[in-house]
Amino acid sequence: MPAAIYLLSLCIFAMATSEFMVAGMMPSLAAAFHISLAEVGNLVSAFAASVVVGGPLLTLRLPAVRRKPALLGLLALFLLGQLIGAAADSYAQMLASRIVCGVAQSAFFGVALALAGELVGMDRIARAAGLVLNGLMLASVAGLPMATLLDQRWGWRVSFWLVAALVGLAMLGIAVLTPAGAKPARQGAAEEIRALAKPALWAAYLSSALIIGSVFAVFTYLAPLFQQVSGFSAALAPALFGVYGVATVLGNLVTGRLADRHTRRVLQGGILTLLAVMLALALGAQWQALTVAAVFLLGAAGLPMNPAMVARVVRAGGSGAMTNSLHMAVINLGLMFGAWAGGLCLDAGWGLRAPLWLGAALALLAWLSLSLDRGGDSWQAKTRPAEVSV
Repeated sequence: MPAAIYLLSLCIFAMATSEFMVAGMMPSLAAAFHISLAEVGNLVSAFAASVVVGGPLLTLRLPAVRRKPALLGLLALFLLGQLIGAAADSYAQMLASRIVCGVAQSAFFGVALALAGELVGMDRIARAAGLVLNGLMLASVAGLPMATLLDQRWGWRVSFWLVAALVGLAMLGIAVLTPAGAKPARQGAAEEIRALAKPALWAAYLSSALIIGSVFAVFTYLAPLFQQVSGFSAALAPALFGVYGVATVLGNLVTGRLADRHTRRVLQGGILTLLAVMLALALGAQWQALTVAAVFLLGAAGLPMNPAMVARVVRAGGSGAMTNSLHMAVINLGLMFGAWAGGLCLDAGWGLRAPLWLGAALALLAWLSLSLDRGGDSWQAKTRPAEVSV
């Protein structure tokens, strides 16, 4: 793999850490800005909404330049948003920071995956995407705990400044070590939009949204499930989430190697594993050994389907930045829907097992969605020479 792939992973790690870390410092931010925890939660929602809406819109506005300058510009925009957050003296400034960072992150994901496809060729796009997106997995395993620890020791601003420094370091690496990449073939917004008019592409988007929705309908409410149903102490919750995080990183590395040649099988196996895990937890979460095994499998089979999802989308709709940016938006929509619908189940008084049944239902729908483009070409690897210029 080219060195640029690992640099892109570092960028994703920094950006995702910035996205996740607000959840770990909610009390500190609430005290700093004299706001409620619910208002701090709106910072998380604002970031996600910016990814869904702002990222694709910004991608459409990107000029027809090579990938490298586009990446550097988006990193600079993200860095600006991060610095606004680090220096924020009001809730409005922090909200602006989250919106700017969310827009820049979504567009960056799209351009980064497009460049990864150019660097390695379409026959290895899933492996490259797996390595790039491993930064996302590591952010949940290492970035979030690190930021939370820094907040507790030295205050929340230290975490913001450290992520800003990491983004600056990544910018330097991109500037020095990353090839310029092929000039985008499509130069206008109309051409980008027309490229999206493929049923197989939207079938792939639907599967991705349902898969991620299924995962986050369950993951969002694991902490109370551990304590109130499985009977674990609160002190053991971080260790259980650590099991989940390690499984996610390992699973992503494995699927990244398999997904290029076995895209459909990786998705089929992952979805069936999700379905089995959620049904097992819904019926047997009172048994602690079963819960630990299920959490590991949930981590190994859920988010690690990302490389296969990316490969399917790229083969159906091409490797353009808009195609990938919209894919990230769809994934975030699935994430928000899963967490929201799981909360509705709890508010309805159906108990902590209800999100598990919801997750199983979404996984079943994801399985059915795989057949929507059975006659299409989104499952076949297409090799082509990489178009890269330095």
